[in-house]
Amino acid sequence: MQFRELKVPHALEITPVQRGDDRGVFMEWYRHDLLAEQVGHPLTLRQANTSVSRRGVVRGIHYADIPIGQAKYVTALRGAVLDFVVDIRVGSPTFGQWDSVLLDDTDRRAIYLAEGLGHAFVALTDDATVSYLVSDVYRPEREHGINPLDPEVGLVFPDAAGELILSPKDTDAPGLLEASDRGLLPTWDAANDFYQSLNYGSGA
Repeated sequence: MQFRELKVPHALEITPVQRGDDRGVFMEWYRHDLLAEQVGHPLTLRQANTSVSRRGVVRGIHYADIPIGQAKYVTALRGAVLDFVVDIRVGSPTFGQWDSVLLDDTDRRAIYLAEGLGHAFVALTDDATVSYLVSDVYRPEREHGINPLDPEVGLVFPDAAGELILSPKDTDAPGLLEASDRGLLPTWDAANDFYQSLNYGSGA
């Protein structure tokens, strides 16, 4: 399993080692111990989600309040999506910046993003099936969104996505700067304090 740090701090690309023969393929797509070595603490898993999306569907940009937030470990089981991590932590040196990872059923990469980061993806194929391991259950009163078409964020959607399909919930969400002005975003300091509390709790 190979880990690559993304340009947004506290986000990782994970590439598994695939072992194939005439029967098919076997791989480890999640290892709690190897991930803990990278992030400083184990990822406590409290919920697993799956979404199936048509080509062009955009989901996000979503995030949850800190504490306790919702760390995510995401992979594509079928088809392909371009997955985005957005730094929405006010005061972060990379505030407003984003990075992306192609998740598909060929390379079978995953992406990890810590609590307090924004998450989105666009489906590049029909029936794109995405699996999410998350560190907390869904708490609707603590879930928020940023408009994925916000020019201040400037996500770049590839031509392979075709015509974009978004929910009213996502298009009605505020832009990044509006959300910041309204005090809806996590801060860099609060996020790092929370990460440290997780590190101390693991004995790291």
